[in-house]
Amino acid sequence: MLPTDIDLLPVLGRPTLSPDGTHAVVEVTRADVAGDDYTTEMLIVDTTGATPPRRVTQGPYDGAPAFSPDGRFLAFLRPGAHGRAQIHLLPMQGGGEAYPVTDHPMGAGQPVWSPDSTRIAYTSRVPAPGRYRGPAEQERPRRITTLVYQLDGFGYTYDRPRQVFVTDPFAPDAPALQLTSGDYDHGDLAWSPDSRLLAFVTARHAERGDDSRNDVWAVGADGTGLRPLTDGGMYLFTPRFSADGRSVVFCGAELDKNNNSCATASYALWSVPVRSADEAPAAGPAVPRRLTGDAHHLSFASQMIWPATDGVYFASDHRGEVNLVLVPYDGGEPVPVVTGRRQVNGYAVAETPAGTTVVAVAASDRSAGDLLVWRDGTERVLTTYGAELEARGRLLPMEEFTAHAADGYPLHAWVVRPEGPGPHPVIFQVKGGPYTQWGYTLNGPAAFDEAQVYASAGYAVVLGNPRGCSGYGQAHGAHVRDDLPGKSASDLLAILDKALESPDLDGSRVGVMGGSFGGYMAAWFNAHHGERFRAMIGERGLYAIDSYAATSDDGADLAVSLYGGDRTRWAEQSPLTYVDRMATPMLIIQSEDDKHCPQEQAQRLFTELKVRGVPVEMLLFPGEGHDMSRTGLPSHRLARFEAVLEWWGRHL
Repeated sequence: MLPTDIDLLPVLGRPTLSPDGTHAVVEVTRADVAGDDYTTEMLIVDTTGATPPRRVTQGPYDGAPAFSPDGRFLAFLRPGAHGRAQIHLLPMQGGGEAYPVTDHPMGAGQPVWSPDSTRIAYTSRVPAPGRYRGPAEQERPRRITTLVYQLDGFGYTYDRPRQVFVTDPFAPDAPALQLTSGDYDHGDLAWSPDSRLLAFVTARHAERGDDSRNDVWAVGADGTGLRPLTDGGMYLFTPRFSADGRSVVFCGAELDKNNNSCATASYALWSVPVRSADEAPAAGPAVPRRLTGDAHHLSFASQMIWPATDGVYFASDHRGEVNLVLVPYDGGEPVPVVTGRRQVNGYAVAETPAGTTVVAVAASDRSAGDLLVWRDGTERVLTTYGAELEARGRLLPMEEFTAHAADGYPLHAWVVRPEGPGPHPVIFQVKGGPYTQWGYTLNGPAAFDEAQVYASAGYAVVLGNPRGCSGYGQAHGAHVRDDLPGKSASDLLAILDKALESPDLDGSRVGVMGGSFGGYMAAWFNAHHGERFRAMIGERGLYAIDSYAATSDDGADLAVSLYGGDRTRWAEQSPLTYVDRMATPMLIIQSEDDKHCPQEQAQRLFTELKVRGVPVEMLLFPGEGHDMSRTGLPSHRLARFEAVLEWWGRHL
């Protein structure tokens, strides 16, 4: 695979399925290398496979499709008024052009249809009075009073919270009804089956913005009866009403006594009963009940659930896979639906008297993602995006192996070898997270596409899932809580040592690289195991916990979650503390607008290495955020690949 093959890695969004299960619409985004941009199209796909997919709209940036429950209309987002995404409506029967149904200065969010197909709920950011009306440099000074006030890839959030709106899309002249107000942020909307209630996630307690707590709230579709359904102690998301409307299911993790999250905690499935507006004031919120055990963790790649008649569809990390399982409402053993060496990213479900249809975007080590359908126990591939790289002969095999930690614990890993006999120079690639997983996919936050590029350039690429990552049970993830860098390094080096037992891998020419948590570990290796490597690449990394806690968009929480609440131990877990031990050449890659691992982290490490005479270079990308390597301008992504390959060519 070549760097320029990023245009062969389309990103398929979450599909929407017609109520009869016969057609799906999916958003497809591709990198346009020549135009240095991205193009998006929405395809309508016959789930029987009788007709080929075709484009359903002509807009170059149309996305977020949602079928009305009666199948007569398709709601979607398209740039419109004010240059922001607005909800548009397209008739699916009898023809007709798409027309806008919202007109918000800051745009509209994902459309969510009421089950009776008469209304659409959505969120829109409502700025504080006088804000965001002119040039940014003319904004009044900002008065910050909470720890959380910004977001990577977006900017300041505290003074433009998302509010909940409901609109009648068939009465475009009627104003939308705003159901919430105040300086509270709202998201993850869901309708009750009878179209009378909306559930959403918000933080409305006094300490909001200073901790990780949020809750599920409900409100009537007319704006009355606003009330909480949960009462603290959790970080949660994706609330959805059960099929009978008596409960709300959601994903989340329990917080510690200070309402701080734990970044190695499993996002389990929970259920809470829905109390009426009359019951709630007297009885208060109910206590949530956990439905999934330690073996199931909601996948970072999917982040969605789907309630159905017999249970809740749940995308679960499992040993590099993302499996779709059906979790019974009583919390019984989940039933496998879609499994195997692939990752289910987004999906939709239609239940009819004739049976259940599931469509899903599934990626693998041979495909960035294709749309698949499951019906009556039969699977059918509906698109062929994965075939192009295969047809060009650009993909090398992923070879699975097992290493063992010093205590005998088995560790799951892979190597991607270049063609030819070797011995090959080695790139040890450490994933981000840490609570994610390397897996069977060519697209996403922990994908094998980069490994394919480096292996095609002549390097053997070693990847593995040490303890501290998801997909192997909660004990596996929690193992590193008291010593994240030390225990991670021990497991990672065990994986590398096992790989280097192969005679075609050259143990004298090894480099290590990683992004985010992987960048952190690259710097840690430089200080503690630098003799093992010829060179390092640290990308968008955390190198000093104290300043990260103060400058990151969620650093105040994550610093405690990852490194503990005892600030006296932060220095001993910060790579920058040991910079005097670093001697191995290092390339630092950083995005200037990264608010998750801010530029100051890279600058501090670069400066300290430079003044000590350590060979170091820093590559800065303007206008990019934390996910530049996956979503940045195509020209920037190619420039990054060029710099990485030049660095390894020079040192390995």
